[in-house]
Formats: sequence, structure tokens, C-alpha cells
Amino acid sequence: MGFAHTLGEFGVVLMIGGNIPDKTRVVSVQIYDHVEALEYAHAHGLAALMLIFSCAVLLLLYIFNPTNADRAVAL
Repeated sequence: MGFAHTLGEFGVVLMIGGNIPDKTRVVSVQIYDHVEALEYAHAHGLAALMLIFSCAVLLLLYIFNPTNADRAVAL
């Protein structure tokens, strides 16, 4: 879950963590760069990929978390 959260970080990476081109690039900063360059199609595509990835991570956590199975049986 921490890995998925870190992928979406924006402010910390942009200001403190560094933003070295081709070395420390994260998707959220890449989306920001595309919007600044008025490349909205690229920004929308990356945002859609982030949305799909985050939904997949949440789904996998829900499926493989043993405590959720206990709750589902109890309900």
C-alpha cells in the first residue's frame, strides 16, 4: 500500500525529493509536465493508467488480505 501511495506523490517529489530528468521521474510529475506543455492527451493517458493501477492494487489487497475474508463471512 505504501508503494502505491508513493507513486501518486507530487509535492514532496517535486520540491524535496528531486526531479532529475530520466532518473527520479514519477508519473504524477510526468503528468504535471505534460499539462504544462499543453499535451493533454498524454496527461489523460497517464492519469488513466494511474487510476487503473490504483484500482488493481486495491482489488488485490482486498482479495489477498485474510482479515477481509473473515469480515465477509461474518457479514
